Amino acid sequence: MSHARQHGRDHSPIRPYPRVLACLRSPGARACAHWVAETPALPVLVLCVIVAIDMLAGTGRIWLPLLATGPALAAATSRPRGVLGVGALAVLLGTGIAHRHDMALAHLSVVLTALVTVTLAGSLTSALRARRERVLAAVRSVAETAQHALLQPVPETVGPFQAAVRYSAAAAEARIGGDLYALVPTPYGVRMIVGDVRGKGLPAVGTAALVLGVFREAAYDEPDLLDVVGRIERSLARNLGGDDFVTAVVAGCPEPGRLEVVNCGHAPPLLIRGTEVTAVDPVRPTPPLGLRALSEDTPRLQVVPFGDGDQLLLYTDGVTEARDADRAFYPLTEGVTRHLCDEPARTLAALHEDLLDHVGGRLHDDAALLLLRRPAAAQGGEPAGAPPVPDVDGATAARGGTSASGPPAPRAADSRGC
Repeated sequence: MSHARQHGRDHSPIRPYPRVLACLRSPGARACAHWVAETPALPVLVLCVIVAIDMLAGTGRIWLPLLATGPALAAATSRPRGVLGVGALAVLLGTGIAHRHDMALAHLSVVLTALVTVTLAGSLTSALRARRERVLAAVRSVAETAQHALLQPVPETVGPFQAAVRYSAAAAEARIGGDLYALVPTPYGVRMIVGDVRGKGLPAVGTAALVLGVFREAAYDEPDLLDVVGRIERSLARNLGGDDFVTAVVAGCPEPGRLEVVNCGHAPPLLIRGTEVTAVDPVRPTPPLGLRALSEDTPRLQVVPFGDGDQLLLYTDGVTEARDADRAFYPLTEGVTRHLCDEPARTLAALHEDLLDHVGGRLHDDAALLLLRRPAAAQGGEPAGAPPVPDVDGATAARGGTSASGPPAPRAADSRGC
């Protein structure tokens, strides 16, 4: 019994306020609290400054029309309920200031009418802005889903290689564009493609989806890399218009130490060996995909050594044609040399930041970067040094292929940091 009395005495202080608690729990009180919570702080601060000017300098009557800036500013930052709250506060403060200075009723009526009109217009603007934001959020969600479906994420390790990708769409709100990339392990080695579709918008996205779908299927089916390119060409010939085309580089590593490259009118990839960066220029220019019917030139297969520690950078013209304020192009080779390290992801991250700094923060064209690295022997568990590249003057040359000439450049010890 004593314990019960003691327990009652412990809680007795809250008993005198049941009506207050009931009032705070009422729907009206909760709605009022929610309304206050949605009222933006900056417009209220502006109203307070105007009132402070009146209290301190006695000139608030002159600044009274500026009370309309409160609801106008709230329309850009708050929901309609918050705009109405700021407008109601502005009307109350305006009435108080007018009463303090014995303002004429006609003048007060004009000011209050202006405040009410701005508040209602601001509420409508806020509602329309919120609707557009919801639509934009839905569009972004669809764009992200489409991007993940088309441009599938590249894992950090693909077969015996390290890999990384950086992609930026010129339309940042859409997050997807006409550049394309893919890297897939196949029974014939790791194969990759980086390309650029002519044009922008949804037609370019549709063409990119077509190229990537055909590439992913053909890369698994065709033993020869030129046959992969041929299937993409035939598919584009059936589906593209007369003036549409796709520039692309298709590459593959069918065996250790051997890199195959087919360039179809695209920017030459960069072969990074030690500290030396070399462009893998095509021996003979080849038209872009989709334009083979207009030219007698056919794609050529190039074979270059690709040993331990070597890296291959594929990119689109959105990188090399990015300009700074002085209209100077981005020096990609210098950027690669400056930011090169043993981790492709860190290399591309630093390179991408350098590119954004060069253009002033935003790209004006889609840009894609794909970096493939063959780890050194200590990391990959394979013998140091690249096996000799097979002589391709026979089988490959007979099919129109070429082999990179000249001895490979010496490689520095692969122990660099970022």
